[in-house]
Amino acid sequence: NLKFVGMNRTIVHHITSVNSKFFHIALVNCKDFKGRKIYIKAPRTSPNTDGIHLERCSGVHISSSIIGTGDDCISIGQGNSQVTATNITCGPGHGISVGSLGIYPNEKDVKGLIVRDCKMIGTWNGISFKTWPNSPGRSKATNLTFENIVMENVRNPIIINQEYCPSQSCSSQAPSMVKLSEIRFKNITSTTLSDVAVRLSCSKGVPCQEIYLEEVHLSLSTGEAHPVSSCENVIAKCIGTQVPAPCR
Repeated sequence: NLKFVGMNRTIVHHITSVNSKFFHIALVNCKDFKGRKIYIKAPRTSPNTDGIHLERCSGVHISSSIIGTGDDCISIGQGNSQVTATNITCGPGHGISVGSLGIYPNEKDVKGLIVRDCKMIGTWNGISFKTWPNSPGRSKATNLTFENIVMENVRNPIIINQEYCPSQSCSSQAPSMVKLSEIRFKNITSTTLSDVAVRLSCSKGVPCQEIYLEEVHLSLSTGEAHPVSSCENVIAKCIGTQVPAPCR
């Protein structure tokens, strides 16, 4: 695996990473990173093999890459700003995620993310947000756009989970204190394996604000009746086509 720490104006292109034991590529405290034509491959069943993970970076551009792993294809951790991912093909894996956030004290905000012209094939999640309950500090993720995304046979196309606890060891009932706002899902199409295609489970401590869904069309892979939406602690604003029907 590769880890870039504290680097400026880095260019990475035409590289392949296969069967890393942990994250394939990690960026920490980097500025102005450009990655293009990156090919990452790991088995669907391999845990914690994120394709590209970012922490405390700015000015990152990742494009024209194919990523298939047992975890997130791209994961946006805390402290990132002005990140763009375009023309990414993801699958297998857990899609493109913001998080997990809210596990450590003094986490920095996430802001200015654009994910555009991407495809998810056979992933567990499509676009996901993961924040931990009982956050030790307050932070926010804001001004995030997901546009022109096509998904095929994805279990959870659009999901916000602010009670993220993968080990099921969270005993506290305190809510997540990561504020999610100004999030736009625009021109999203998918076939889904789940009856709940849009799941917005926001924090009761800091409810989501300014969540926009525009021209979203998600259908069941079986071709049967439309899936549904599920919402907690959020009022999403819908523009244009919305399938499944928005939460009321």
